[in-house]
Amino acid sequence: MPPREGRHAVWPDRIRTDVVAAIQAAGIDHPWEHQAAAAAHALDGESVVVATGTASGKSLAYLAPVLSALADGAQAPNGRGATALYLAPTKALAADQRRAVRELAAPLGNAVRPAVYDGDTPVEEREWVRQYANYVLTNPDMLHRGILPAHPRWASFLRALRYVVIDECHTYRGVFGSHVAQVLRRLRRLCARYGADPVFLLASATASDPAAAASRLTGVPVLEVADDASPRGEVVFALWEPPLTELRGEKGAPVRRTATAETADLLTDLVVQGVRTVAFVRSRRGAELISVIAKERLAEVDRSLPRRVAAYRGGYLPEERRALERALHSGELLGLAATTALELGVDVSGLDAVLITGYPGTRASLWQQAGRAGRSGQGALAVLIARDDPLDTYLVHHPEALFRRPVEATVLDPDNPYVLAPHLCAAAAELPLTEPDLALFGPAAAELIPQLEAAKLLRRRATAWHWTRRERASDLTDIRGEGGRPVQIVEAATGRLLGTVDESAAHTAVHEGAVHLHQGRTYLVKQLDLEDSVALVEESSPPFSTTARDTTSISVLETETEIPWGPARLCFGSVEVTNQVVSYLRRKLITGEVLGEAKLDLPPRTLRTRAVWWTVTEDQLDEARVNPEILGGALHAAEHASIGLLPLFATCDRWDIGGVSVPLHPDTLLPTVFVYDGHPGGAGFAERAFHTARAWLTATRDAIAACECEAGCPSCIQSPKCGNGNDPLHKRGAIRLLTRLLSEAPPA
Repeated sequence: MPPREGRHAVWPDRIRTDVVAAIQAAGIDHPWEHQAAAAAHALDGESVVVATGTASGKSLAYLAPVLSALADGAQAPNGRGATALYLAPTKALAADQRRAVRELAAPLGNAVRPAVYDGDTPVEEREWVRQYANYVLTNPDMLHRGILPAHPRWASFLRALRYVVIDECHTYRGVFGSHVAQVLRRLRRLCARYGADPVFLLASATASDPAAAASRLTGVPVLEVADDASPRGEVVFALWEPPLTELRGEKGAPVRRTATAETADLLTDLVVQGVRTVAFVRSRRGAELISVIAKERLAEVDRSLPRRVAAYRGGYLPEERRALERALHSGELLGLAATTALELGVDVSGLDAVLITGYPGTRASLWQQAGRAGRSGQGALAVLIARDDPLDTYLVHHPEALFRRPVEATVLDPDNPYVLAPHLCAAAAELPLTEPDLALFGPAAAELIPQLEAAKLLRRRATAWHWTRRERASDLTDIRGEGGRPVQIVEAATGRLLGTVDESAAHTAVHEGAVHLHQGRTYLVKQLDLEDSVALVEESSPPFSTTARDTTSISVLETETEIPWGPARLCFGSVEVTNQVVSYLRRKLITGEVLGEAKLDLPPRTLRTRAVWWTVTEDQLDEARVNPEILGGALHAAEHASIGLLPLFATCDRWDIGGVSVPLHPDTLLPTVFVYDGHPGGAGFAERAFHTARAWLTATRDAIAACECEAGCPSCIQSPKCGNGNDPLHKRGAIRLLTRLLSEAPPA
């Protein structure tokens, strides 16, 4: 990707001269065109989203007008005539931004007083932040649980609120994005109560139609600035497919070397050469594993090198995260294996290379991660290392899907009743809820109020609804969509808390016998106590990793929309899914070879959600030469591959969605394939699949047909999370079945 020249502009003259001087003192003589355009919109009182590439200076685009307003407000009698709120999806990003703001605003003296307010802020500091800080940096979780419920204590801050900055807003998608959308509506309602009407300034990675996504998130009209005028160094982007091994996996399928092992080798080679590198990996376990393998290999080369490599992921204690961030900034660390906790804007200048272990789920995330390298304008290397997975395999063989196709739209559904209901309760607890308020929360709000009254959560008195319970209404929901209290991971021998895992993930991540990695050390789970939300572990060094297996059944509650595809039907609606983790596999660390399976006795879980499904008739099966002996395998293969390919069309990954295929489903009375959202009430992914079904299923068929294996493998139709051990599967039957189905699909 060739270098690009930058295009300069001048700051709008309404920005204070001392703020412009402070920016120039930081070494920035002139803004890029997109920075000046965004600042002008902000000064005009227009909400705006800046959707430009990584390292294009989005922060400065919103900081210039924000700092100017805060400096003006500092002349008020209380020194706080204007305030600003900054929201980041992670604590690390908020802490990083405070550091950047302090450095930039240093010449302005005490006019700008930035402060982080999150779960790590000491109690003794919190009162100072409420009373005196004029630029508060926090996250949506703290806004939901800490600031909005305590709004009377924040009255002076909210009364003067001029700007709300929403950084990395493309990350607010699915259920999390839907929750954040409702938190922002609660914020707007309270601001209006105090006489404020803040302008929203959003920063996003490149995305399809960023203005529409930002408007859906905030509930207000948003303009977009998407023409990136910043310069860029040359980037070499490599697509790397690990080689096939001589090993055979399930059903004799060929096995590729794992992306984790390939990434560890590449990270080792780059660190040996002194190349500052971050390896992004999707799972916490993967980050730890890459760090462990790289350290072992580096020790063979130079005993001083292993300490210059580390892992970085969520679940670490705050002091551990801060120490790693400092070491990376200083250059003390040469290599870091990180989850997306580091993707989101933590400004790591001077990186030379980025390794991306498996497609990160969306093209927006891919370019965010790739953009971490070369941030000082130098040339950079980015490598996407494909996992043994249908989507990754499709992408390395169809690079145009990455480099030429427009970036996907951000999917969220603020009207999901499972999301909206607890926020209506929280809003009523903050300030009694009136009829005019309901329009702010969307068309579904009025329908939910009678249900909340019937459940005795809200009670109408005079002209408003009031929260009726003693407990905090904001505790009704976890806005990350995880629900329940986190399961604590405790070392049995010492009682030391190692970290936490979300309750929804506990059945698969910390079941008895599971391997758990933390800070380069390996632990085995000895006991999972779901009642007390504790997993007891002991340190161990098993030569294997573990993968949970589950079984799933599904029933149709309501068909909302259906489209005929010839005699076939494509449907969208509400379903109930029953899931149970039944066993786990032990796999060799480097090769992924299956060593054995152990049974588990865990309770089933039910989920009411949304799904897309399609049926086929007997005549279509006859025409596709899919007889009853291979029907189950053909449907199962098509289900697996379609789940793997959906992230190309919706902002999700395969772990956000699930699927079931049945040769004769009791509700449809036909062979049926379901793909459903893995979150209560749905996340918008299945709906997106319904609307893009022709393109989605065409890509699915093409991915299966293009794979060079004979009878199916993890690169096309086998799934790592299949509860049936990838049995039965029939590759050729799936191709014929999808081809027949698509032959009568209506135009997109």
